[in-house]
Amino acid sequence: MSTTHWAGLLAAGLLMTPVAQATDGYFGHGYGVRASGMGGVGVAVALEPFAGAINPASAGFLGNVWQVGLTYFSPDRTSERVGSGMAGIDGSVRSDSRGFAIPEFGVNWVVNPTVAVGLTVYGNGGMNTDYPGGQIAPQSACGQFNPPQPGVDPDYNLLCGNGQLGVNLTQLMIAPYVAWKFHPDHAVGIAPTLAYQRFKAYGLQAFDNPFLSTAPGSVTNNGYDDSWGFGARIGYMGNFGPVSVGVAYATKMSMGEFDDYRGLFAEAGDFDIPSNFTVGAAWRALPGLLLALEYQKIYYSDARSVHNPSALIGSCAQGDRDACMGGSNGAGFGWQDVDVWKFGVQYQIDPRWTVRAGYNRSENPIRPEDVTFNILAPGVMEDHYTVGGTYSMGKDGDISLFYMYAPEVSVTGTSLFVGFGAPPTTTETIRMKEWSLGIAYSRPF
Repeated sequence: MSTTHWAGLLAAGLLMTPVAQATDGYFGHGYGVRASGMGGVGVAVALEPFAGAINPASAGFLGNVWQVGLTYFSPDRTSERVGSGMAGIDGSVRSDSRGFAIPEFGVNWVVNPTVAVGLTVYGNGGMNTDYPGGQIAPQSACGQFNPPQPGVDPDYNLLCGNGQLGVNLTQLMIAPYVAWKFHPDHAVGIAPTLAYQRFKAYGLQAFDNPFLSTAPGSVTNNGYDDSWGFGARIGYMGNFGPVSVGVAYATKMSMGEFDDYRGLFAEAGDFDIPSNFTVGAAWRALPGLLLALEYQKIYYSDARSVHNPSALIGSCAQGDRDACMGGSNGAGFGWQDVDVWKFGVQYQIDPRWTVRAGYNRSENPIRPEDVTFNILAPGVMEDHYTVGGTYSMGKDGDISLFYMYAPEVSVTGTSLFVGFGAPPTTTETIRMKEWSLGIAYSRPF
């Protein structure tokens, strides 16, 4: 089967697969199975044909190779509310969606000694929660936000909507790239990137009204909507004896609006993909031993729907329509820019076996005051511990594996429902832990 056919199949698989990431915010901790086993490093070392996702300049130091991989990702999310007293809106719930398969594909082709081209197809990240309803009694204060229909059990969820509560956001990147080795030890590269995303939300009936949204009817339970956008990643990689350095920058991707959810996200359904910057170094300390360290900055402030504080909904209730959901400065998830540190080690035991380990430390983007909205997207992870390895079969290719574990992190804050009549003791807590396991096959050509 040709490389083109493989790329098409992987793109189709990603389009159909719910991608749920909540590691470095909603970005993956790494891209490519080898990099993922080393804490996500890769900006300063050419590990595999995923230059379009990490650093396009790294393609200049790879040979002709293709790789196909699959990762099983398992997040565990719970949310609870306490202290509401007579309001009766206390409850706890665990997301039912706890397992996702995420395919990926990359190919690198050396055109001549100075130019390499390739293609990376990958899931950038996403958010996915699926909470069952029925946590809150029909006689609760939810009735003032979402009045029950006569003779019908409202089946209130934790946000006072009806039935199942959650969101599903998937982001797919298709990134062709080119690298130019202007010196045997130095290269630059660029990856123009086409982005596709799809989204749905359900169970938000309590917010689907003209008092909180600029476009009631376009807040919840409208099935999947999608959008397309474009951006680019540029990078440099250079070798200085046993040390290599790399730097890469990905522009903000301006995406089309989710028209069916123009009453939910700020700027009439806008959901741009944030820019990010990465710099790092790798040191070949001993024969067969590689150490790598990276710093990454993810600018969630690029996207108002992600960055704007959720407390703006209070301003909406007081008459500021721009602050309403869907407004030009509408309430969002309140995510802050995050700093990410990545450390990885690789040791080649012999020509067939290579082992890896790593650590990834990300800031939690969610503040206590924004916890209510982030019941939908509890991307609170901080520490990620990884291991991995590769078995080489020579000209018949390589098989690589990785495992990642991120222990539980929780955030507790005052509920937004306090601003709508709940007692000041009302708080919410979101919790999350996760693990993932990936496998990939690569082969030279």
